[in-house]
Amino acid sequence: MEIAIIQTPIGYTAIEGDINGISTVSVLEGQHSVTATIPEVLEDAVYQLNEYFEGKRQTFDLLLNASGTDFQRSVWNELSKLPYGKTISYLDLSKKLGDTKAIRAVASANGKNPLWIIIPCHRVIGTDGSLTGYAGGLHRKKWLLNHESPAKQHSLFPN
Repeated sequence: MEIAIIQTPIGYTAIEGDINGISTVSVLEGQHSVTATIPEVLEDAVYQLNEYFEGKRQTFDLLLNASGTDFQRSVWNELSKLPYGKTISYLDLSKKLGDTKAIRAVASANGKNPLWIIIPCHRVIGTDGSLTGYAGGLHRKKWLLNHESPAKQHSLFPN
């Protein structure tokens, strides 16, 4: 397994993968050393993430190889269909998966998403439109949603 650490506008990011695909993309807390030479199998992921943060990319085209249960994978697959700049509530996501009673399980699977940004778990919000739990921190979720907002001059979520 290869690893690369890059700096993004909202912190350091670790990318792990091999020839079978990207297995994790995660936000890191604190200071880290940026990888000087990106392993070849991670170069495209680094390139595409940088394009996303520069506002030049709205979708990712990467071979993914994340580990998870069948249910988690179904949630992540549904999240992957959510367009750039759009949000969905946990309840609506549960409905799309066919079981409104699974809302807590859906939220749990969302929180265990191993592919930060690539599988856009930051696009899931509360039914009332509020920012709710986010493994990377609500300040990052707010930044990501504002980054993807077509109305750049206004923040979707006040400070």
